[in-house]
Amino acid sequence: MSVISLQKGQKIDLTKGNAGLSRVIVGLGWDPIKNGGKGFFSGLLGSKGADIDCDASAILLDANGRLVRKENVVYFGNLKSICKSVIHTGDNLTGDGEGDDEQIQVNLSQIPVDVHKIVFVVNIYQCTARKQNFGMIQNCFIRIFDPENRNKELCQYNLTDNYSGMTALIVGEIYRYNGEWKFAAIGEGTKDTSITELVSRYY
Repeated sequence: MSVISLQKGQKIDLTKGNAGLSRVIVGLGWDPIKNGGKGFFSGLLGSKGADIDCDASAILLDANGRLVRKENVVYFGNLKSICKSVIHTGDNLTGDGEGDDEQIQVNLSQIPVDVHKIVFVVNIYQCTARKQNFGMIQNCFIRIFDPENRNKELCQYNLTDNYSGMTALIVGEIYRYNGEWKFAAIGEGTKDTSITELVSRYY
């Protein structure tokens, strides 16, 4: 079965049609553009390419799209939501290598009834001090797979827009709809310089 590849703005059912799906893993990946690559930004990274520390986070929101408690921001400094249904598996400092750079586990069956949406974001750590932005990053993606079914991949969204000058990405979201869980591919770039700034959008 071929993987469902999403375009920006598309939505897909996760639980509807996938009987028994209760837990998913959200994988996020990216690669720094190394020197010698095409484009203006590749020449700014030095001979070996400067490390760009991208951080993936999950923000749990209520029915109004609001963050009601700070403990519901899951990131490298808080690896579990207060309900323990969303768990970050750890920070990746460079983005080098193939496959997922960071993963966030989501237990759909344990998400509290007052949580209606989980937004997945990525920002560049110390982007201002290091003068880095997503024009220096390539191959950004988010994918969702079922760890209970031989890691069957349910969908993947490759972010292909030009994000030069952007220092954070709102990548996608898992949300409730008529008793089921769905995923929406967002791919919105922002100029937020930290997870704190990103989170402030949802107060």
